Amino acid sequence: MSGSNSSLINARISGYLALTKPQIIELLLVTTVPPMFVAKNGVPGIWLMVATVLGGCFAAGGANAINMYIDRDIDQLMERTKKRPLVTGAISPRNALVFALSLEVIAFFWLWQFVNLLSAVLAISATLFYVFIYSLWLKRSSSLNVVIGGAAGAVPVLVGWAAVTNSLNWSPVILFLIIFFWTPPHSWALAIKYREDYSNASVPMLPSVETLSATADRIIAYTIVQIGLTIVFAFVADMGNVYLISAIVLGIFFGALTVPVKRDLSESSAMRLFSFSIVYITLLFGAMTLDVVV
Repeated sequence: MSGSNSSLINARISGYLALTKPQIIELLLVTTVPPMFVAKNGVPGIWLMVATVLGGCFAAGGANAINMYIDRDIDQLMERTKKRPLVTGAISPRNALVFALSLEVIAFFWLWQFVNLLSAVLAISATLFYVFIYSLWLKRSSSLNVVIGGAAGAVPVLVGWAAVTNSLNWSPVILFLIIFFWTPPHSWALAIKYREDYSNASVPMLPSVETLSATADRIIAYTIVQIGLTIVFAFVADMGNVYLISAIVLGIFFGALTVPVKRDLSESSAMRLFSFSIVYITLLFGAMTLDVVV
């Protein structure tokens, strides 16, 4: 009996953890900490970094859980999402919502107490935007869903910057725009593979409502703008050659991978772009940190 109870508890814990989408939260670390180094023009305090990342994880985890609560009806129609805890019944909708809202409350007071009020407000604002603008409105009504809704995912750079300076200026705004324009190509590349899933769930993700050629054109256009912004950031934030050269080289590779998506119009080309897009943003922000440290 004790073994059965232990398995049940482990399954429940795994279910709640899955609600937070930990694989997405990993990206939070990549986009929150490097801006703190740039804002400080050096190494921020360890506790400040830990407190900021933890608060951001609470906020992002809560937002993702609310998103799963809202999307539980369409998640069961999609192969990619049909094993989520609210679809399988591992977690009840009510418990999921209570858990999600609790995380948001914790996030706000944690950031307010251990970081500053501006960071707390920014983090909760991102959640509200994600829930009301993306999840409840755009996701099911417009192919611009990840374009506009993706703004929520760009807020962690603002949170990181505000954590150090308790203010914002043009540098974090450019960083925000880098993530804002990076998100659609990243998301659309994955959506090309799962376009039938989105069609079955009546979610107007761009590849499911436009031709693959039109989607590829949009991917290329957003990528060009995003790469340009990474170079603009070097001058606005007075970055050094480590960052600037890295931004140029990484941008060339990223841009080059968008070409086969247009030429082949295949899932394999799209998934190569998707996979590299994660490596790209990780290396870009890593170069940002290294530039400041050296």
